[in-house]
Amino acid sequence: MNPTIRIFALLLSILAASFGSAADYPAPTEGDYTIRDFKFASGETLPELRLHYRTLGKLEKDAQGKTTNAVLIMHGTTGSGAQFIRPEFAGELFGKDQPLDATKFFIILPDAIGHGKSSKPSDGMHAKFPRYGYLDMVEAQYRLLTEGLGVNHARLVMGTSMGGMHTWLWGELHPDFMDSLMPLASLPTQISGRNRAWRRIVIDAIRNDPAWGDGDYKTQPPSLRTAAEMLWFMSSNPVLRQKEAPTLAKTDEVLDKFVEQIIKTDDANDVLYALEASHDYDPEPNLEKIRVPLLAVNFADDLINPPELGILEREIKRVPRGRAIMIPMSDKTRGHGSHTVAPLWKDELLNLLKESEKR
Repeated sequence: MNPTIRIFALLLSILAASFGSAADYPAPTEGDYTIRDFKFASGETLPELRLHYRTLGKLEKDAQGKTTNAVLIMHGTTGSGAQFIRPEFAGELFGKDQPLDATKFFIILPDAIGHGKSSKPSDGMHAKFPRYGYLDMVEAQYRLLTEGLGVNHARLVMGTSMGGMHTWLWGELHPDFMDSLMPLASLPTQISGRNRAWRRIVIDAIRNDPAWGDGDYKTQPPSLRTAAEMLWFMSSNPVLRQKEAPTLAKTDEVLDKFVEQIIKTDDANDVLYALEASHDYDPEPNLEKIRVPLLAVNFADDLINPPELGILEREIKRVPRGRAIMIPMSDKTRGHGSHTVAPLWKDELLNLLKESEKR
């Protein structure tokens, strides 16, 4: 072979190895489902609650009409289902012969209430939007699956961060709906301690900002910068942050760039509501109600759910078929954000699917 051609072929193979997995799954199909007169736990009602979603694969049912291949994956606070369509997640899980092969599974990636393209305060109601909580979000997702998509059973329910917390609630509220559960980067207890404190810092900054104007601002209030800075601070581990920001000047540059991106794309009311939504999260009293195999995955360098608390290790014992693992810090972990780096935990996902397989 000509040396030039050989080198070109080698470069193509390297590129294919780097990016091929990201393209080895079908493009997601997007849609909206509207729930009429949705009643929130607060007693408020929204005439039309829009839930946006993405799906990959084809829904399958057995002879009795039971859904056999549905997988629900839920995102974190201020995120959306779009966050999973990336090489380190979809490229590792949804391709042919990968753990959640989209030619075999029907994968559902919803945007939760208040997030993404689903109904949210910034659509026009601002601070008059109903006060939603995690219980509302789970109920809306359940209705999306059952009423909107015709899914009456799930092979797997999983989620990251806030989506991980929703996963615990799914296991308690709908214990017979799924075969398995996989919450990532979460704890099965109400928001407290430092996790509550950083949220309160952002909530108070926005609510006490004169420019917020009870939610009826024309331009984003300065307190959205505080929210963005806190998100940057909490979302990774100290080693990575030091590596990308090794000097005072570089830190300011990196932080300013992150903040400016948030200000361009996010909304103060949406962030406020998203952080306040965790007020009703408390799965701890009902952990024994979870019947199916559950694998909880946390990370040793997660500032939001630090391992030294020992909460996960204590509470997992109350889940009849529960198991928990702690991924140690390494050059591949990203603190709290490790939940979206599938190579860190996809082997454990495979084990869970095998454990919960119906024989």
